[in-house]
Amino acid sequence: MLIKIIFYSAILVLAFLGYRHFNSPSQQLRTGQAAPYFELEDSKGTPTSLDKFKQQWLVLYFYPKDDTPGCTKEACQFRDDMHQLEKLGASVVGISVDNQASHTAFAKKYNLPFPLLADTEGKVAEAYGALMHIGPVKIAKRYTFLIDPSGHIAKTYFNVEASKHSQEIIDDLTRLQTS
Repeated sequence: MLIKIIFYSAILVLAFLGYRHFNSPSQQLRTGQAAPYFELEDSKGTPTSLDKFKQQWLVLYFYPKDDTPGCTKEACQFRDDMHQLEKLGASVVGISVDNQASHTAFAKKYNLPFPLLADTEGKVAEAYGALMHIGPVKIAKRYTFLIDPSGHIAKTYFNVEASKHSQEIIDDLTRLQTS
């Protein structure tokens, strides 16, 4: 019995340390740095690129998986706060490594009014330091980048709490626009 407790305790410690390692940004983008260019298709197959958002604020958020509890909570918070974000001149774009069909079903199920981009190869997530490899599986980390109208990183979010993140973005956008 004691051996089982020690074994499971060791597994929990290793899992925690492994998660912290995999969740830390591998190549951290800094404030003021040009946002890496991207062009991906949305759930309708329409190409969407960074250029589309020139002269406006962009909330570019990466998330692990469509229709999972944390990702759903985060997406729905952005949906519910969309009016406030638009008033602040911001657009929202979500990116994960899920495919277009998965994004289409997720967006339809929760009535998401912003594009979800399919980064099935993980190249954009990797450019933003938001790609995690778990063996052969690729997953986007829950990171967000607030990109200013000139295409530069205004703020980075590497420790995102899904239920409060949208409000955090609104508060930071308000602060950035008044300073």
